[in-house]
Amino acid sequence: MSAGLFGLLDDVAALARLAAASVDDIGAAAGRASLKAAGVVVDDTAVTPQYVQGVAAERELPIVRRIATGSLRNKMLFILPAALLLSEFLPWVLTPLLMIGGAYLCYEGAHKVWAVLPWSGGHGHGAGDTDAHGAPAADEGTVVSGAIRTDFILSAEIMVIALNEVADEPFVSRALILIVVALGITALVYGVVALIVKMDDIGLSLAQRTSKAAQRVGRGLVRAMPHLLIVITVVGTAAMLWVGGHIVLVGADELGWHAPYDAVHHLEVAVHDATGAAGGTLGWLVNTAGSALAGAVLGGLLLPVVAAARRLRR
Repeated sequence: MSAGLFGLLDDVAALARLAAASVDDIGAAAGRASLKAAGVVVDDTAVTPQYVQGVAAERELPIVRRIATGSLRNKMLFILPAALLLSEFLPWVLTPLLMIGGAYLCYEGAHKVWAVLPWSGGHGHGAGDTDAHGAPAADEGTVVSGAIRTDFILSAEIMVIALNEVADEPFVSRALILIVVALGITALVYGVVALIVKMDDIGLSLAQRTSKAAQRVGRGLVRAMPHLLIVITVVGTAAMLWVGGHIVLVGADELGWHAPYDAVHHLEVAVHDATGAAGGTLGWLVNTAGSALAGAVLGGLLLPVVAAARRLRR
């Protein structure tokens, strides 16, 4: 009897170790998948604070909470099931879908760059900006619904990029990994957004205290707020061009058009081999710059196409 009990305990321990290893594998895979979607995550973080500009301070966090809930609902109820079904029954669709999403990122990045150039007049808005402009004058429901619509596009791209990273995993593992990605990225994005939108209030509160040190920190936070938003926007734009260009280059290579990807890859290898110990870092930088350049070129080509399509629609 005791031998049977010890055998059962050994089996339970083995199952527990297997489950722990599976959890570790899922966590690691979710981390890799999330890292690949970093460019879109930064853009999502940069876009969302625009939706609470001009609203009462006490309503900022409730609005962010409502947008975060809508974002999670988008991912869990619509995007994730659709992505899993496609990966299970139509896996060949994932590469074209990724390339479409990558082209969208290239367009958005190029549009943001074009909007700040002197000859553009600075009046251009990308697809992610349209709902943000004019939102402060609208009611709270309109603000939230506009933000959730924009988030749907970015969330879809995040989830498809993440799915592509784990496409070889079994269906259940794929589903669990994407759930972890959806929860983790939503918490990260909207946690950072909440911190950003309350940063000036925190700074003002500290600036009103009697402590000189607290006052200096508070004034520093208030002064840093506009610069922080600029940095996030610049990093987000660069990340969109890099990630979008890389997705399109890799997708084109998988579909049989090898020349663009081979050019970037051969240059990366040449720099890697010629620079010794720094080869890994410099090679990666060359690949990143090549992908960003490809993204900028593709985005620039799409700008007049999208503008003409909008004119025709109007």
